[in-house]
Amino acid sequence: RIGGPAKRMAFPKTREQLVVLMGFLQDAGVKPLLIGNGTNLLVADKGLDTVVIDTSAELSHIELTDEGEIAADAGVSLAKLALFAWKNGLTGLEFAHGIPGSLGGAVCMNAGAYGGEMAKIIVSATTCDAKGDIIVHSIKDMGYGYRHSPFMQNGEVILDITLSLKPGNQKDIEALMKDLNQRRATKQPLEKRSAGSTFKRPDGHFVGQMLEELGLKGFSVGDAQVSEKHAGFLINNGRASCEDMLSLIHQVQ
Repeated sequence: RIGGPAKRMAFPKTREQLVVLMGFLQDAGVKPLLIGNGTNLLVADKGLDTVVIDTSAELSHIELTDEGEIAADAGVSLAKLALFAWKNGLTGLEFAHGIPGSLGGAVCMNAGAYGGEMAKIIVSATTCDAKGDIIVHSIKDMGYGYRHSPFMQNGEVILDITLSLKPGNQKDIEALMKDLNQRRATKQPLEKRSAGSTFKRPDGHFVGQMLEELGLKGFSVGDAQVSEKHAGFLINNGRASCEDMLSLIHQVQ
């Protein structure tokens, strides 16, 4: 809840609409911002003078396509997707149940938690480029890394994803999701506004522990503050501006 308004927004109802829109914006010389649930974004105080495309409202279809495989639109929420896997007795998505974002964003940044990450379960991704051309990528060709994917640089828009999961016991899957959510609620400041875990984890270290050892818990710039509950989260304690949060980020760095 930081930042100004978007000047224009689009809510495509179908994959075809999104592809046509991308081609139209390319011809108009406009570089859009694509969002799903809009989670973990830090928007400038003045807002955005471009087209923001929201995929979460309509592009959220999920289906079983093969034994252990799920195909899903980029706009589907990770929580909904994890519940779909659980109901179909498939394990491998439990880590994603408590992540508030959408599948497209998770695939783009290789989201992960508690030992799981998207790169471990992706089979393929269908994208469109700025011209509106459709491209299918196999996981073997995508060059995934820690919180990194090629989609962070190549400008392609993720349309849908195929995931490979393993058969599992529904009670065990449910129990694991509940356990992970309980751990989140206990350790993370979910009662406060934040953009999630702010910093990448350096090899062999944990950011929250590092910041705690530096005495930075509670350190603030305006209403932007290092959480006293988990120092890896920077929270909006009321009326923090984007400038406050960026200043806090840079000082912590």
